[in-house]
Amino acid sequence: MIRRGVQAIARLGHHGALPGASCVLPRLDLASAFASSTDNLISRFCLQKTDLKDYALPNASWCPDMLSLYQEFLEKTKSGGWIKLPSFKSNRDHIQGLKLPSGLAVTSDKSDWRIFTRCIPAEGQGYEYVIFFHPSEKKSVCLFQPGPYLEGPPGFAHGGSLAAIMDETFSKTAYLAGEGLFTLSLSIKFKNLIPLGSLAVLNVEVEKIEDQKLYMSCVTQSRDQQIVYAKSSGVFLQLQLEEESLQ
Repeated sequence: MIRRGVQAIARLGHHGALPGASCVLPRLDLASAFASSTDNLISRFCLQKTDLKDYALPNASWCPDMLSLYQEFLEKTKSGGWIKLPSFKSNRDHIQGLKLPSGLAVTSDKSDWRIFTRCIPAEGQGYEYVIFFHPSEKKSVCLFQPGPYLEGPPGFAHGGSLAAIMDETFSKTAYLAGEGLFTLSLSIKFKNLIPLGSLAVLNVEVEKIEDQKLYMSCVTQSRDQQIVYAKSSGVFLQLQLEEESLQ
């Protein structure tokens, strides 16, 4: 799926090729795309008035560690520069107003689109998570509690479920920190198993932005930082917007 997305990008546009590669990047008309500033991206991503359900809110399935650390970060949103990101059931709801290149546009008569990490609607059974983003420091923290439908080894989370939530946290961070949109690579080193129903904390940072790519790192650990569950790195493709005056 990622490969098809990158291939589609390579077929589109005729302006500005990626350094060292033969493919070219599309340029998006700013009349229908977001402005490049982080503040504008965040304001569009974090809708203030919406009827959409925010799945990144506490519910009865959250463990005590998840609840208490959520409250700690919620306090940091008041004066510490952190922002709690809403989590709707589809990325379509997050990127309203962004016109993707025609080669990436999908038409369908289906209306119940769901992002993979929100595909299990029952509370506590699948992915329970919330992401906090720090704009000036270009980093995020994700609080993740895997439910029983994500089991791998008996009683523990499947490694693929952790990979998915890493990619989700990477992608949201990349988009808000530098208009990163597509995963180019994701490398993970697993260290320890995550017990189902427990809290894992993902600490994501943008290491650098160059050549239209965002290079990122993630350490997933227990709340007390005594157990490292996994370490990962990712590279995301940065959008290239065409600067035209808005009509």
